[in-house]
Amino acid sequence: MKPLRRLWAVVFKELRQIRRDRISLAMIVAIPVIDLLLFGYAINFNPRNLDAVVVDQARTAASRATVMDMRATGIIEITGVADSPQQAMEQLRRGRISVGIVLPPDFERRLADGRPAVQVMVDGTDTVVQAAANQLAQLPLGPRAARTATRIEVVAFYNPQRRSAVSIVPGLIGIILTMTMTMFTAMAVVRERERGNMELLIATPLSRAELMIGKVLPYAIIGLIQTTLILALGIWMFDVPLRGSLLDVYVAALLLILANLAMGLLISTRARTQFQAIQITMFVFLPSILISGFMFPFAGMPDVVQWGAELLPMTHFLRLVRGIMLRGAHLGELWPGVLALLAFTAVTMTAAIMRFRKRLD
Repeated sequence: MKPLRRLWAVVFKELRQIRRDRISLAMIVAIPVIDLLLFGYAINFNPRNLDAVVVDQARTAASRATVMDMRATGIIEITGVADSPQQAMEQLRRGRISVGIVLPPDFERRLADGRPAVQVMVDGTDTVVQAAANQLAQLPLGPRAARTATRIEVVAFYNPQRRSAVSIVPGLIGIILTMTMTMFTAMAVVRERERGNMELLIATPLSRAELMIGKVLPYAIIGLIQTTLILALGIWMFDVPLRGSLLDVYVAALLLILANLAMGLLISTRARTQFQAIQITMFVFLPSILISGFMFPFAGMPDVVQWGAELLPMTHFLRLVRGIMLRGAHLGELWPGVLALLAFTAVTMTAAIMRFRKRLD
C-alpha cells in the first residue's frame, strides 16, 4: 500500500501544479477546441467565391447568361470587369484576383461550331484553386444536344504542371521563420530572466527599447541565413522558379522576420519560463499553418476566419513571396501586404516594450 500511496501523492502533486499553471491549463482546453473549430468549421477543400474578373468581348445576351451561370456555381465571385485579357492577366499577376474569365467576340459562333467558347485564366500557384477552376469546365454551355463537348478551357499560369513543390517551398520560408523566430526570441528573453541576468542588463545605461531590439537583431541575421538556405535548396532540388527580384524576396522575408521577432518579444513579457514561451508560441504557429493559405485554400474559409487570418503575418507574407517568386510581381505592386507587415511589427513591438517596462519597473 505504501508504494501506491506514494504514487498517488506524486499524481496529486502534479495535478495541483498543472492547476496553478494557467498557461498549461489553458492549452489543455484551448488546443482541442481550436483544432476542432479550425478543422470542422474553417478548413474547406472546396474553395468558393474566388475573386474573378470578366472580359466579355461578345457583349451578347448569351455571353451575359454564361457569366451568370458560372457565378451561380458559387466557385467564383465577380469582383470587376476588364477591357482585355491583358488587363485581366495583369490583375492575376499582382494577386488581385484568382480567376479571369474571357469570352471572345465570336462567342456564339464558337458555341454553334462546338469549339471552346470561354477561356478561364487561373492562378496556378495555388493548386487547390486551380482544381476548383477546373470544375467550371464541366459547366454545360450551348444547345442541349451539343452540351457533351467541352466549351470552357482552363489555362493555368505560373504552374501549369500543378507541381505542389512550386507552391509549398515559398510558403515554407514563412512557416520556418514563423516557428524559429518567434520561439527563439521568446525563449532568449525568458532565459535571461530565469538566469537572473535581466536585472543586470536593465541596470546598464541601455534603454529598454535598445535592450529589447539588441536582443533580437542577431536572430534577424539568423532568419536571413535560413531564408537563403531554403531558397537555395528549393531552386536546386525542386526547380522552384524565381521570376521576380531576389532582393524583393529578401525584403519580404525581412519584414516577416521583424514581425515574428516582435511577436516573440511580446510573448516573452507574458511567459515566465522557457516552457511557457514554447506553449504560447504554439498558439501563433498553428493558425499560421492552418488558416494562412499555406496548407488549405484561403478562399474556402468563412469570412470570420479570413478576417482573423488577416491578423497573421504569415498570411501577408505568403501573398508577397508567391507573388514575387512565382508570378514575377514587384514588391511595390504588392504594397498592401508590405503595409500590413509593417503595421503589425510597429503595433506588436510597441506593446512588447510597454509591457516589458511595466513588468520590470
